[in-house]
Amino acid sequence: MDARILDRLRCPVCGDPLAEVTAGTARALRCPRRHSFDVARQGYVNLLAGRAPHAGDSAEMVAARADFLAAGHYDTVAEALATTALPYAERPDQPYPLVVDAGAGTGRYLAAVLAALPDAAGLALDVSKPALRRAARAHPRAAAALADTWQRLPLADASTAVLLNVFAPRNGAEFHRVLDPAGALLVVTPAEDHLVELVDPLDLLKVDPAKADRVAGSLAGHFTEESTEVRRARLALTRTEVATLVGMGPSAWHTDPTRLADRIAALPEPVPVTLAVRLGVHRPR
Repeated sequence: MDARILDRLRCPVCGDPLAEVTAGTARALRCPRRHSFDVARQGYVNLLAGRAPHAGDSAEMVAARADFLAAGHYDTVAEALATTALPYAERPDQPYPLVVDAGAGTGRYLAAVLAALPDAAGLALDVSKPALRRAARAHPRAAAALADTWQRLPLADASTAVLLNVFAPRNGAEFHRVLDPAGALLVVTPAEDHLVELVDPLDLLKVDPAKADRVAGSLAGHFTEESTEVRRARLALTRTEVATLVGMGPSAWHTDPTRLADRIAALPEPVPVTLAVRLGVHRPR
């Protein structure tokens, strides 16, 4: 593991620093109190202090999402994150900035930010093992760890220059603890017209009109929103891509699969879809 990342990791049990140890072909991270965490052969390390709250995305879901993102449909989001991250990571007092993606999935957004920051290292955090297998090899300067963002994050205080949070849960107190006081939390959430063309025909969940207020509430007392912008793009999707897109969002858990498949089959191809996301820059208080 890149020493710049390892130096900033902490034992999720006691908070002590971690060191890499090997025994034959097996690798692990271990703290001075001998709490040990295995490095999977696929490259990610399990830094959970207990059992995972859930398994996260399945291998099939991760594969579909990876294919969808690789097609470039959400490159608008990746480009916005990379551009916005630059001033918070490229600082004279931060020669080796760490970028952390909390709820990283396959690591595609983290990789895009690292590509724009040649001196930075990155860490992908997620609870899905299939996602972490991909995130561990998303970029040469990235590492991946199994971690629950609702628990204490396995990172040192003020260790992170830029924290990414893309369509993922937010832990305001922990995000504040691990973020450098001069750093930034970049939060991506759906705007009101996100996927608007699909909502009625497919009976999807509508974006909560109070979404921005709920984001602010989850970070209240820890962060101040410095700026916000909405990025939009027009997509032309196949029915298969629409099915994958719906499966990437909350509607996947609230829609009857058979009924959804029938409604998607009735859509004309290509399917016009609006991508609309809100990118907020939040600074630690």
